[in-house]
Amino acid sequence: MHHMQQMLKTHPHQSQVDMQALMHCIQECFDCAQSCNACADACLGEKNVQMLIRCIRLNLDCADVCEATGRLLSRQTAADWSLLRSQLQACALACQVCGAECERHAGHHEHCRVCAESCRRCEQACNQLLSAIPQGVAQQVAR
Repeated sequence: MHHMQQMLKTHPHQSQVDMQALMHCIQECFDCAQSCNACADACLGEKNVQMLIRCIRLNLDCADVCEATGRLLSRQTAADWSLLRSQLQACALACQVCGAECERHAGHHEHCRVCAESCRRCEQACNQLLSAIPQGVAQQVAR
């Protein structure tokens, strides 16, 4: 997080949202993406892979959405917060759905429990950042 924090603080275009909420959300997005990728791989290594197909699919979808969200949030120049708001909502939903599926398997697979926890943290961070976006900023439209 140290370099991300330095990059955001030294960027010539400072964010119009709470810097701590922004950094926390970026960190949780990248952490969740990694957790979901690792969980999908662990599911593929399980004996009963057929029972985990939906979990694997949602892990991979969630990882992609989280990765994209972290990358979009890391860009500060000419940010369009109406687009970012939609991306944050999509990320929170992906984490909610993936987390719920992983929780279904958590009793049998520890990696699913860990992934569900990561999804919940990311969902919460996305929702916190959404609530930190000032109204005027949220209404901005790209020109």
